[in-house]
Amino acid sequence: MAPRRSVLPWALVGLAGLAGLAIFHFWVPSEDPRTAICLFRRAFDLPCPGCGLTRAFAHLAKGEWAAAFADHPLAFLLALELALAWVAWGAALAGRLPQYRPLKLEVFLLSHVALLVALWLGRMSTGTLPW
Repeated sequence: MAPRRSVLPWALVGLAGLAGLAIFHFWVPSEDPRTAICLFRRAFDLPCPGCGLTRAFAHLAKGEWAAAFADHPLAFLLALELALAWVAWGAALAGRLPQYRPLKLEVFLLSHVALLVALWLGRMSTGTLPW
């Protein structure tokens, strides 16, 4: 008999996602780099590879697509991946998805880090970072 898995963590993550969406919808990001919440930005006075993602998610929550893309071009992809991962987790809990993982999580995460760093270097070299 297969072990019973709780849906409580899945539901809590869904609620946290909805709360984050509501917060981002009402939050107006500052354009002043001195008020950045990024520790990398505050410590080194340089934008980090994820620079602009928080503001881009806030714009996405408001439906401001062009502003979101200008702040960080990968925001759409990352938001979609987060939503799909949550849906896949729920489908796996419901027994609608097989329990195998064709791609190791480490490879997936490292490829995202490489993509973020490549985009960061490209944006730094062209001067198109949001700050």
